[in-house]
Amino acid sequence: MRRLGGVLAAVLCGAAAACTNAPPPPLVPKSEAPVITTTGPKVTEIVVGVDDVAGGYNPHALAAQSPITTALSSLLLPSAFRTGQDGAPQLDRNLMVSAKVTKAEPFTVTYTIRKDASWSDSAPIAAEDFYYLWQRMRVEPGVVDPSGYRLINNISAREGGKVVEVAFGKPFPGWRSLFANLLPAHLLKDAPGTWSNVLATGFPATAGPFQMRSLDEPRGEVVLERSDRYWEVPTTLDRVVIRRATHSAMAESLSKGDNQAALLRADAADVNVLKGIGDLVTKPVPRNEVVQVLLRPVSQQLADVTTRKAVVAALDRDALIASGTQNGPSAQFRADSYVVPPSRTGYRATITGNTLDAAASEQLLTEAGYAKTGTGQWQKAGKVLKLRIAAPEKVEPYAGLANRVKAQLAERGIDSEVVTPNAEELFSKQLTEKDVDIAVVPRVDAGDSAAGLASAYGCAGDAPDGATPSPVNPAGFCDPAVQADIDAALNGKVLLSDALARVEPLIAAQAVAVPLFQVVDLLGVLPSVSGVDTGAPLAGVLSGAPEWRRLDK
Repeated sequence: MRRLGGVLAAVLCGAAAACTNAPPPPLVPKSEAPVITTTGPKVTEIVVGVDDVAGGYNPHALAAQSPITTALSSLLLPSAFRTGQDGAPQLDRNLMVSAKVTKAEPFTVTYTIRKDASWSDSAPIAAEDFYYLWQRMRVEPGVVDPSGYRLINNISAREGGKVVEVAFGKPFPGWRSLFANLLPAHLLKDAPGTWSNVLATGFPATAGPFQMRSLDEPRGEVVLERSDRYWEVPTTLDRVVIRRATHSAMAESLSKGDNQAALLRADAADVNVLKGIGDLVTKPVPRNEVVQVLLRPVSQQLADVTTRKAVVAALDRDALIASGTQNGPSAQFRADSYVVPPSRTGYRATITGNTLDAAASEQLLTEAGYAKTGTGQWQKAGKVLKLRIAAPEKVEPYAGLANRVKAQLAERGIDSEVVTPNAEELFSKQLTEKDVDIAVVPRVDAGDSAAGLASAYGCAGDAPDGATPSPVNPAGFCDPAVQADIDAALNGKVLLSDALARVEPLIAAQAVAVPLFQVVDLLGVLPSVSGVDTGAPLAGVLSGAPEWRRLDK
C-alpha cells in the first residue's frame, strides 16, 4: 500500500497511460456550438424549461447552488453513493464494486472502484479523485458540508488507484455522505486558477450516462447527449435539452408541446397558470437548501447575545416567509428546525410562533446599553446602531428578503444597509470575516444531518490548550457548550435526535439563526413522456433522466 502524497499521481498514471496533466479540454465555443438539425436519423429528446442555466457548476461550492448545478452534477459527475427513494444513501454500483468499514481503529473505509469506470477523456476514475476532493473540502472556504471531510486523516491507494482506503481520526457513521460528485483531479489539480474556477464555466471531463454537447449561457441552453464512453447501460434518450425561459414562455411551450417538462420557482400565479394546461401534471420538488437569516456573533455589532435577541424580536418571521414564498410550493415547507430540512426524514418542528415582539426588542436594546434618540434611532456611546445585511447578488429569494429584513428593522428604529456581493465573494471571503452582521443565505443539506449540524454551527477542530475555539461556518458561531453535543452526534456517540433535543434550544437561546423555509420548485410534466418525476429526495429531477422516455416518438 502506498501513501497518497506527492507520488499519488505517479502511482495512478503508472497504471493508466491516459492520466495527464494537460489543461482541461475546452467546451465547444459558443460561436461554434453545433447546430441541431432535423435531417438524418430521428433524434429522441426531451426539452425541459428552467429559470436559468447560468454557472458556476461546482456542486461543492455554496456559491454555485442551483437547480442547474444539481441537475448537471447528477448526470455528469460520478458518486460513490447516491440518494435512494427513501432518502438513504445507496452504493452506486455503476461506479463502485463495494464500500465498507474495514477497520475500527483507526476508523477506516475501503472503497473499491470498478475497473471500467473512467472519465470521458479515458482517464480512470481512481483514488486521485477522492484525494483531490478531500484536500479541497477540508481547507477551502464556502464549501457545502465540510465537517465529514475534516475528520479524515489520510487517504491511501492500491491496485492502480482502484482501491481507496480512507482513514478517519474519529468514527464517522455518516461516511456514506462523502465523495459524491467526484471531480476530475487529473485535469484540475494543476490547472491555473483557484478552487473558485473549478467548473466555473463548464465540465472539462464527465463520467456519466450523458455527456455535454454544448453549454451556451448567453442563449440559455444546455444540450446533453448519450455518452458513447459510458461503461454501463446506455440511456433510452438520445438527448436532453435544458432551456432557459420566462414563466410565461414555459407555459406557452408546454401548451404547444415544444417543451415536455418545466422546472421553475413558482409563485401562486404560476401554479394557477400551469394547472390550466391540459393534462399537465405538477409536483413540488424540494431543493437541498433552506432560506435562513443569520445573525453573526463574530461581528462587532452583534457579538452581544442581548443585541442579537433584540434584532430577532424586531423581525417578522411570518411576513418574511410569506414574502419569500409568494404562496408558491415553498409555502408548504416552512422551516421550523435549525438543522433538518422539512422534506427530510427526521424533520421535527422545534420553532413555534412568530419572532416579532416590538416591546421585547426595545427592552432588550435598552438592556444592551442602547438608547433611542429623538430621531427614533438606537445609539450607544454616541454611535448609531447600524447593521450590514448581506445576500448573494441577483439570487432570489435571498436578495429580495435582505431588503425586507432592512425594512422591518427600520420600523423598529434599527438602521441597516444591504450589500449584495457576487456569491463567490460572499461565501468564500466576506462570510469568513467580521464585517457582515446579518446574512440572508441558504443552509445546504448534503445528506447527513449530523454533518450538517457540525458544518452550520460547529467550531474549528481541536484548539490548542488555552486557546479559544474559532467558528468555521457562515454564521460565525462557535460555542464550546454546544460543541460537545455536536461532536457526539457527528461521531455516533449519541443519536442525532437526542443531540438536537439539547442543541436546538441552545442555538435558539444564542439567537444566531432564523430559519424561514425550504426552497421548493414546481415540476410540470406532459403525458407525452414517462419517467420524468421529482427524483430521489434532494437529488433533483434530472437524476432520473437516464430512464426517461418519449411516448409520442
